Amino acid sequence: MSLPIQGVSIDWDKIDGGSYLRGIEAIKGLDYLSFNNKITIFVGENGSGKSTMLEAIAANYGFNPEGGTKNYSFSTYDSHSELCDAIKLSRGIRKPKWGYFLRAESFYNVASAEVEYSKWGGVPQQYHEKSHGESFLKLVQNNFQGQGIYLLDEPEAALSPQRQLTLLLEIVNCAKEDSQFIMVTHSPILLGIPGAEILSFDDGQIHPIDYEDTDSYQITKMFIENKEQLLKRLLSDEDKADF
Repeated sequence: MSLPIQGVSIDWDKIDGGSYLRGIEAIKGLDYLSFNNKITIFVGENGSGKSTMLEAIAANYGFNPEGGTKNYSFSTYDSHSELCDAIKLSRGIRKPKWGYFLRAESFYNVASAEVEYSKWGGVPQQYHEKSHGESFLKLVQNNFQGQGIYLLDEPEAALSPQRQLTLLLEIVNCAKEDSQFIMVTHSPILLGIPGAEILSFDDGQIHPIDYEDTDSYQITKMFIENKEQLLKRLLSDEDKADF
């Protein structure tokens, strides 16, 4: 199996000594991270470095940091870290036919760019005339194809649980056609993609983790199975229940 992106190494000499990157536990001790699966999922607590790593991979690969294809060049806010210039990607011999970097937080900007670019040729798109979730899923369906490379940052943010299942199916079918996915998610639905390698950024280092051991799964399961007891315990302290 020849993946478009087989791994990523970090040259720490290219990162400033006072950079906040050196304070991210999962990243600061990393020299090389390998990808061994068509679908790799980054999971971890907020601030653990997973989106920072994904964004750096995307920018280094040539994607617009705010999202889109390698041909997109718009920018509304320059927020990506210096990590993208300090990493080196190990690339496979197979060159993808297509690729997309999809970020939930900047989807509005990407959708606006899609509408404008579609006026220059191809099928006109009207993403803003649909709901957020509908337009997000439509963009996915318009761009996912075989033999591609796709980087997704928290795509569940725009989608209902039912639409997350639709996205799961799109990812699985596309991966069957030799596409590679690297995704950041908190969704217990998307984390359940069959055969995906899940890499946790918690506990001070990046490491493989089983689906049932992820916080997303365990906390969701605990809430569903013990909702009344959990809420009673959480809300028992009135001083903390300041909504």
